[in-house]
Amino acid sequence: MNTQAPALTVAEPYLIQQDWAAYTPEQHAVWAELVRRRMPQLAEHACQEYLDGFDQIGLREDAIPNLAEVNKRLGPRTRWNATPVSGFLPPDAFFEMLAARQFPTTTWLRSRDSLEYTPEPDIFHDVFGHVPMHAHSVFADFLQQYGKVCARLTDKDKLERMGRLFWFTVEFGVIRQNGKIKLYGSGLISSHGESSHVISCGPEIRDFDLDQVLDQQFLVSEMQKVLYAVESFDQIYEAAQQAEDRLA
Repeated sequence: MNTQAPALTVAEPYLIQQDWAAYTPEQHAVWAELVRRRMPQLAEHACQEYLDGFDQIGLREDAIPNLAEVNKRLGPRTRWNATPVSGFLPPDAFFEMLAARQFPTTTWLRSRDSLEYTPEPDIFHDVFGHVPMHAHSVFADFLQQYGKVCARLTDKDKLERMGRLFWFTVEFGVIRQNGKIKLYGSGLISSHGESSHVISCGPEIRDFDLDQVLDQQFLVSEMQKVLYAVESFDQIYEAAQQAEDRLA
């Protein structure tokens, strides 16, 4: 299978190379500590697709991911690519990358004194939190469809509404599996506090409804009060298609 990534234009200035050899033993130790803190909870409460993806893309507990090695496993599965970038991307560059099945991935890692939280995404949030789900074919197609829809939108209000779909799926998504609420959003996967909030029945869990999600306000600065549970990942793929019709 040809896994050559499409050329990028808007995002091209933000692309970098990961210098994996430059990571220090202390940085690898911080990664290991972060993973060890999260895996016991995730083994019980993460969705099966996340846990499968973690193994399928070859993430390790003891070393920061080498993105080239991750992509050797990920590309043949779903044609996605974890693409290193210099930092936070403007929306048009971000959407262009998603539409091209390339996930913008930061390469820096938080320090030991910021284990619990970092305000900007780092490689732990981006790879540990996001990329295992990209090994799942339906989720992978949803994420590309989301990028395509957003790349075509210019209206600020419509983009804000689509941002809510991203927030309540990719970042704070939950799914019902075997009669239980399981986690798949990266904001939950990568955060012990956010996950514990969900597990302890902190937020109201509503059935996923696209119109409600597009209108649902949220604050980045506080624990979520409302989350939306899907029954399958087909629901969010269909939601991305339906959102395009709603916002055209």
